[in-house]
Amino acid sequence: MIKILNQQRQLVAILENAFKIGYEKGFNDIWTCKFSLPLNDPKNAECKPLYYVELWDHDEYIGLFRISPANTIKSESTNEITYECEHVLASLLDDVLFLYHQKDNWTTTQNLNYILSSQTEQRWKLGTVEITRYFSYKWENENLLSALFSVPKPFDQQYQWTWDTQSYPWTLNLVKPETKVTCEARYGKNQRGIEKDEDPTVVFNRIYALGYGEGINQLNIKKVNGGIPYVQDTDSIAKYGVRAYIFVDRRFENADTLKANVEGLLAKWKTPKVTYKGSAADIALITGEDSDKLKMGRIIRWVDDEIGTFEARIVKESKGDIKGNPGDVQLEIANKTEDLGTTTADLERRQQINELYAQGATNIDSYTFNDNVDSSYPAIIEFPFPDDMLNVNESILRIKTSKFRSYSRAVKAGGKAISQSTTSAGGGVVKSSTTAAGGETTFTSGFANPGFFLYTSIHLPNQTYDPHIHAVEVTDQLNHAHPVTTKAHSHPFQIQLDEHTHGMEISIPDHVHPIDYGIWEYDQLPSKLAVKVDGNLVSFDSLEGEINIIPFLRKDSEGRVTRDYHTIEVKPDDLARVSLIVRNRFFIQSRSGGNF
Repeated sequence: MIKILNQQRQLVAILENAFKIGYEKGFNDIWTCKFSLPLNDPKNAECKPLYYVELWDHDEYIGLFRISPANTIKSESTNEITYECEHVLASLLDDVLFLYHQKDNWTTTQNLNYILSSQTEQRWKLGTVEITRYFSYKWENENLLSALFSVPKPFDQQYQWTWDTQSYPWTLNLVKPETKVTCEARYGKNQRGIEKDEDPTVVFNRIYALGYGEGINQLNIKKVNGGIPYVQDTDSIAKYGVRAYIFVDRRFENADTLKANVEGLLAKWKTPKVTYKGSAADIALITGEDSDKLKMGRIIRWVDDEIGTFEARIVKESKGDIKGNPGDVQLEIANKTEDLGTTTADLERRQQINELYAQGATNIDSYTFNDNVDSSYPAIIEFPFPDDMLNVNESILRIKTSKFRSYSRAVKAGGKAISQSTTSAGGGVVKSSTTAAGGETTFTSGFANPGFFLYTSIHLPNQTYDPHIHAVEVTDQLNHAHPVTTKAHSHPFQIQLDEHTHGMEISIPDHVHPIDYGIWEYDQLPSKLAVKVDGNLVSFDSLEGEINIIPFLRKDSEGRVTRDYHTIEVKPDDLARVSLIVRNRFFIQSRSGGNF
């Protein structure tokens, strides 16, 4: 039975006259269906482009599809219209992750929810997720379905997309597929025919992996694979010889994720692809037994007397006419759920996406320093490596040392009066141990007159005397001299000075010193230079030369040059003139900044 729903999912028609109803369900692929209506059926008017088709196989719900406008076929000769439809999973092609999106160390569930959150209309929600991995994902200008399908690509185990479209929003699940036999096809019971195709040409046991970028800057797996750019399977090589393949997908920008992806491919490609195309009868419609349900995704045991018995997964299930021949089912059974053919087709589909990815370019920049320096004022250069720099290819420091240089010998100066109110010393005590003169012999001359009279009167106690006079005449006895001799000696003395000031004034007349223009050089070069890069001392025993400074630049925990500012310091042990040039070559992406 087929029901037609409008874009609001409202029932508008039931197609009782539909015929040639068929469908194809592929493992982890978009399902398709088709049906025909008579040309004169009035319900053709309800089969509009992008209207929904609800398909049932008797009592079994197959799924919800939408009409593809480009695949509507009208034929006057057969008086019918054939409509081809795709599963509503394809509605995720309608929305995109515009520009650049990057998620690191998120769970599988978080990444899937992030993608689904970008729907314009939330038609899909996330249901069960049975596998959890932590990978780095980067999407740019990519539709949501392609982004969703890219999430489990690096898994090292099988996975299966399932969905529920009978409730809204529709539910998307990522689960582990069954690994045990759950159904069987046996000759004489429900097996009608089998065709085996074994293709050893798609054996690849050494896979080189390349991701984002170009040339020397293209991502590979050497850093996370012991320096080897490929993964390989030694047992397969021993059996089939080396069969190499170069896998390129520029959406990968993380080496660990890229390696995990090619390891998953190696597990599938290391053995020949064996495909069985079988025709069987869907007898479950009669028996009702679960083991008779030959459904896509199940592990089937195929028992055939000529080909033998094998077990493999049903990767495709299709019916051509559920009305006219309901029991006829076509199966594709394979030992691989993905082969080179589907991968190549997938790469072709991704190519258009890759062309929209922001591809970077190799750039060269430089920073210079030219100035006089000494041991107290070294030469310093600070330069950046931006965040969106993918790879640093080289960083070279060029050093050239010359003599310290000056451009004049004198400068102007004017005169003026300078007043000073005090000296620096105040009062104090000054001592001396001698006078300026020493000792000597001197003479006196005695009396100047040749003689004189000495008169006196004497009175005794208790005596009475008449007044009288006693006189003595002295002539030249007093006319004499007494010589005196004094030894050489000194007179110590001390002068006490009180606290005081000495006022003074110095007057300098106005005047000028004319500049002596010209280049003057110091008479010698320094004997050595001390070179540091991000604080790391560089071994450099010359005054001129080039240094590869990559080993000395600051690194992160993964050993990569940090994306920030870096500093170079060059210090001479004497006056000098230093010229520095830092030349960087790097690969950068066009994902930051504006368009000015």
